[in-house]
Amino acid sequence: MLDLEEIHNLHLEIEEYPNYHLALKSFVLFSSVDEVDIICISKKHISVSFDYLSKETHELEIVFLDEVSFEKLYTKAIESLADKRMSDITQTTEDTMIEEDDINISEFLKTSADIMTDEGSAPIIKFVNSLFYQAIRKKSSDIHIELHEFKGEVRYRIDGVLTKHIELDKNVMSLVVSRIKVISNLDISEKRVPQDGRTAIKISGKTLDIRVSILPTFYGERVVMRILMQSEDILTLENLGIADSITTQLSHLTQNSYGMILVTGPTGSGKSTTLHSLLQTLETPEKNIITVEDPVEYKSDHINQIQVNEKVGLTFASGLRSILRQDPDVIMIGEIRDSETASIAIQSALTGHLVFSTLHTNRATAAITRLIDMGIERFLISSSILGVMAQRLVRVLCNDCKEQSSLSLHYTEQYKIPHGNVVYEAKGCSKCNYTGYKGRKAIAELFVITAEVKQELQDTIDDEKLLEIAIRNGMITLSSQLIDMLKEGTTSLDEVIRIGIK
Repeated sequence: MLDLEEIHNLHLEIEEYPNYHLALKSFVLFSSVDEVDIICISKKHISVSFDYLSKETHELEIVFLDEVSFEKLYTKAIESLADKRMSDITQTTEDTMIEEDDINISEFLKTSADIMTDEGSAPIIKFVNSLFYQAIRKKSSDIHIELHEFKGEVRYRIDGVLTKHIELDKNVMSLVVSRIKVISNLDISEKRVPQDGRTAIKISGKTLDIRVSILPTFYGERVVMRILMQSEDILTLENLGIADSITTQLSHLTQNSYGMILVTGPTGSGKSTTLHSLLQTLETPEKNIITVEDPVEYKSDHINQIQVNEKVGLTFASGLRSILRQDPDVIMIGEIRDSETASIAIQSALTGHLVFSTLHTNRATAAITRLIDMGIERFLISSSILGVMAQRLVRVLCNDCKEQSSLSLHYTEQYKIPHGNVVYEAKGCSKCNYTGYKGRKAIAELFVITAEVKQELQDTIDDEKLLEIAIRNGMITLSSQLIDMLKEGTTSLDEVIRIGIK
């Protein structure tokens, strides 16, 4: 057995001479220290270790360690190996970035003292920092870190679609996950249950909030980090890209002192961004604006924001009840998920509050029938709802590399596109990160609750009937806007199919 001093010396020697390789089993460690080769064996696994070594031809000195000492040495060896690999990866990344971008990764790594920690010299820390930097540079909304059987993988969600960033050794990726846990104040030793945390990073003097979610999977822990924007980064209502006619109508609806405005669409369609843009137009010293969100995605200095915490009983419904006792003028509810929240929101809109919220429906008109399904009376809906806006974010083709294409007869008939209409498809180039798309455009349909709709709501009504009324009153549907983008060459057939508006 080695004593503590000898273990410590072995640690130092491995740091100084990291020329070793790890066996496939974690209870055997081969190390070449200076000119003396050593095999370290966990005393707890002696029989299995010798069984493994019997297949090897090494004639080396064998050192027996207790379980704790072996784990310390093994961890140290892994870290040393990871540092060497990460140095190689960082150097490769630097060389690539120097060619691709004026603001290259080498400059970032040299001046990264303001990002998370002052320990910027460690390769693992540098690599995690570079993940954040690359995500911001590529305008990514989420960072996915996944562990598979033999490797790890990092992917970025850019313009709503996941794209592969890098593959790494599984052991190195485990250290990356541990680093993320450290900066998010999560339990490093706990790998059996999901964990949620939050961290803040500072890049070029600008602080960004990162929401961290860790989920145990079969091969290891999976990490998803959502990059949350600050309120000053939110586009104004006019700059969202939505048609001027719709933003004008929305602005008119927000001038009401009470009532409810709903924004609908699937996850990732920009609902929260739109709601916060609307709130920005209402921010004045004379108004008390309170939100209840899960999570708080945009921090604002002029809005009172409540974070849902179901573990302690703070739900949308309970938070909304408390908000009503805070004398609010404007209320924003992150999402209406159940009948209780819907009922309180409707009552709030009827009692002198302007309420904003979201629903998960495909069309604007479907929000009315969804509320009816939740048990809300029709007369309450007609009295409280001012309007419903459904929206999507559509990827725009890169003008530098898009190519002409043609549609098959099936699609020309399905989308009612004239035969011979030129359309374009994505190709990919360095200017669009080889995705074929550059940015996204918001499209929206606004369903205003008119006197005719209120009259129809007195009787049983379905989505199709409401849609007919809305179109008759001038609503331009999402599907028609999407087809127009395809005809104009702004987007591709693949994107139209991906968005899939029925």
